Amino acid sequence: MDFLEKYLSIPMAKLSEQRHLRAIRDGVVSSLPFIIVGSMFLIVAFPPVPESTALYQWAQEHAFEILIPYRMTMFIMSLYITFGIGYNLAKSYKLDPLSGGQIAVASFLLTLTPIALDKVGFVLPMANLGGHGLFMAMIVSIFSVEIMRFCKTRNITIKMPEQVPPSVARSFEALIPVAFVVVFMTLITVVLGIDLHSLVDQAVSPIVKAGDTLFGVLLPVFLIGFFWSFGIHGISVIGAVARPLWEKYLGANAEAVAAGAPIPHVAPETFFQWFVWIGGSGATLGLVLAMLFFAKSSYLKALGKTTLVPSIFNINEPVIFGTPIVLNPMLIIPFIFIPLITTTIAYFATTLGFISPTYVMAPWTLPAPIGAYLSTGGDWRAIVLVLVNIGISFVIYIPFFKMYDQKLLDEEQAQAEENKETHSNEPNLA
Repeated sequence: MDFLEKYLSIPMAKLSEQRHLRAIRDGVVSSLPFIIVGSMFLIVAFPPVPESTALYQWAQEHAFEILIPYRMTMFIMSLYITFGIGYNLAKSYKLDPLSGGQIAVASFLLTLTPIALDKVGFVLPMANLGGHGLFMAMIVSIFSVEIMRFCKTRNITIKMPEQVPPSVARSFEALIPVAFVVVFMTLITVVLGIDLHSLVDQAVSPIVKAGDTLFGVLLPVFLIGFFWSFGIHGISVIGAVARPLWEKYLGANAEAVAAGAPIPHVAPETFFQWFVWIGGSGATLGLVLAMLFFAKSSYLKALGKTTLVPSIFNINEPVIFGTPIVLNPMLIIPFIFIPLITTTIAYFATTLGFISPTYVMAPWTLPAPIGAYLSTGGDWRAIVLVLVNIGISFVIYIPFFKMYDQKLLDEEQAQAEENKETHSNEPNLA
């Protein structure tokens, strides 16, 4: 354990706090309100009711209008994420964050080639503004802010007199880096005619394919449980690296549904959220239920009651640190391996067509059956899978929990006997 902590856990924790990865993570997270709200319109456009019903027929007739909010939010998620990455990276360098976000957006838009349409003018291809363009968004955001930082540290800026309002002064400070980025990106995409999105697609295609395999879904699940067992927020560590890929999957799935095409990906983040981490990392809702039904020690009886409601809403830090699971050899084993089992079951259930792939970003604090139902666009079979996985986690946790509960019970009884002897030996002063 010391070897793993020294050579894997600690370095990975440091990696998750690396400046650029942190900016990407925060940029992606900043777009979640738009992704959640936009994806809800997919459910309205494709309601989970029989096709023969009046509601479904009405939704199909008005699908174009219903999907406009989706196309202006989730469908162009990379545009929002680009601003978020640029903003957060510039902020970490103590540069003007607003300028950082704006220069990143300008750089990203210049990777797109406008299309001329008769009677319409020039239009932008929106496909690369969605999940498809996410990796390009990360690259150009970092590039743009680094140019901005280079100009700032080398004093290659236009400085205004102190009497000039700060907002105006910041605008002129950004003038030279903006000019450089715009000219450089124009040279690449317009003059040289290089399709940067195609180049990035070719470079990351092995990663995209691997992330949707069984090994690709099991690896992050294992690592997240492993880091949590040391008290390190596993999703923060692995999510900093994997979340852009998960968002790309989610965007592609949503686009496929909107276009009436087959859903291509198994493993967006919503797959893990609703079918694997039920109650939180480690699928600890099953452990909480074991506490409620089988706990004999006073401590775990009380803990089960107090953590039930948070666990239903996928908040399990009280369980992880209160039980504790961290550095607890009796509970680390099921905490790590139960999600691997439920991941395997959910993966094959999805790939074999027993449940629909997820494509809607439902709020993560919803109870798992509701979240799974919404994220699959109203597939009732997703609810069944969630209940099956809860039952599996509950059954597997029981023997490990009972060992730990007996240990605590023995300690409580020993403490009670010690207290009793102490009181019996006290002199009677009456």
